[in-house]
Amino acid sequence: MQPIDTLFDIQYPRSLVFGHQKREAKGVPFVTSMGRYNGVAGRVAPIPSAKLYDAGSITVPLKGSVMEAFLQPESFYCAHQIAVLAPHESMSEAEKLFYVTCLRANKFRFSYGRQADRSLRELLVPSPAQIPKWVTDSATKVADNLQQPMSTEEPSPLDIKKWKAFRLDELFEIKKGQRLTKSDMKPGGTPFVSAIELNNGVRQFVSAPPLHPANVITVNYNGNGVADSYYQPQPFRASDDVNVLYPKFDLNSQIALFICAVIRAEKYRFSYGRKWGLERMKESVIRLPSGPNGQPDWPFIEKYIGSLPYSKSIQAEP
Repeated sequence: MQPIDTLFDIQYPRSLVFGHQKREAKGVPFVTSMGRYNGVAGRVAPIPSAKLYDAGSITVPLKGSVMEAFLQPESFYCAHQIAVLAPHESMSEAEKLFYVTCLRANKFRFSYGRQADRSLRELLVPSPAQIPKWVTDSATKVADNLQQPMSTEEPSPLDIKKWKAFRLDELFEIKKGQRLTKSDMKPGGTPFVSAIELNNGVRQFVSAPPLHPANVITVNYNGNGVADSYYQPQPFRASDDVNVLYPKFDLNSQIALFICAVIRAEKYRFSYGRKWGLERMKESVIRLPSGPNGQPDWPFIEKYIGSLPYSKSIQAEP
């Protein structure tokens, strides 16, 4: 481990306020301390008197959304109370993203009342020699996927007003996940899906055997991620905060991803205090394109997903 400032040159932008700048749709990204959209509050017209930071730099809010680090893919302007990190030596994008993750992993040390402006330089992170091999391996796989040709089809128009409502228990057999105690969570190869908002719901890999097959959908009904929905491409276990949707029709990854997006659109109906339990979920409805027979128009849905950019990277079958 070594201090972050031995790997990066750390700069602290002077006071520059987004609200004082002229907006321009195709202008320069303006990075603030917000914790989403890569920190970019919007695009602005060129500011001759302001420093333009290089693409490939890492931004780290020191106040506000403290330690919500982002890798910036374009040259940008930056507000104050943010550190801009540029590597001393050449680094790949995958290596920079690794350090972004390391920085975010230290969020628990800070808060709105305990800021990072004085201690960032001393923060310990892994040395380049300690970066795991899977970091570069994963980057290679992503790059290979991005080399897949984009679809040349125009996405079919979606006329949501003509969609039909379907009860979830008409489309799926819905089963509740099963609790797995911490003492049984030994490292292994089985994905363990819980009510989290990232990583396809997979919290960790355990040695316990899978209880659910591949080619189903999981939906969080509890926790902060209520209604987050994921397609599961391999056998897995699910916690008791997750419902598992077994299709009553021929499901593939393309159709599943469409349905997951529709289910996530229901998030506003639920919260930590209003859970989406098993019985309530069975009675819930989602709206889907329908065919002349009044049933979901699965061929249209599959064709629509296949017309989207990079859809060729989606395997058609589980």
